[in-house]
Amino acid sequence: MHTPTQGMPLVSTEQASPEAAAILDETQRAIGMVPNMYRGMANYPALLRTYSYGYNLFRSTSGFSPVEQEVVFLTIARENSCAYCMAAHSMVADQMQKMPADALAALREGRQIGDSRLASLQELTRLLTVNRGMIERADVERFLAAGFAESQVLAVLLAIGVKIFSNYSNHVLATPVDDAFSGYAWTKAD
Repeated sequence: MHTPTQGMPLVSTEQASPEAAAILDETQRAIGMVPNMYRGMANYPALLRTYSYGYNLFRSTSGFSPVEQEVVFLTIARENSCAYCMAAHSMVADQMQKMPADALAALREGRQIGDSRLASLQELTRLLTVNRGMIERADVERFLAAGFAESQVLAVLLAIGVKIFSNYSNHVLATPVDDAFSGYAWTKAD
């Protein structure tokens, strides 16, 4: 069990550097709140800026549907044991992207999704995450056979990079789950 770093506060927009404050303000306008994760990252504005930029690029350019994007994010967060991101992305998947309940439950429990297309995305993402990018061509071929594009393998890598920033910073900072996500609290069972 790790012991989180203590002493780094969650930074308010008023306390943040001008660079971080701009991102926090933009986030407030876009989603109606500033997640604690962003407030923690604001302790190092370059991390917040890099995370935000990469996250938005993945969302806008990956070619994955909103539900598929959540499959990617939830798979990575589970493999990285990030309780904060599991809660946040579970809420987004359920309430905003309308992910089927059985798929969300499978992702949260570490089981294979019943939908074959989503399952192939889940498995490629899992393999890339746990094997640090070292996968076999057969893994890619299974992904392509499900109807995905070769470039989307690289899009999953972008998501992994972004989630390393968020998952690891949440581990270091012991980021408290926001009230908005608390109904989706998660603890890794295995």
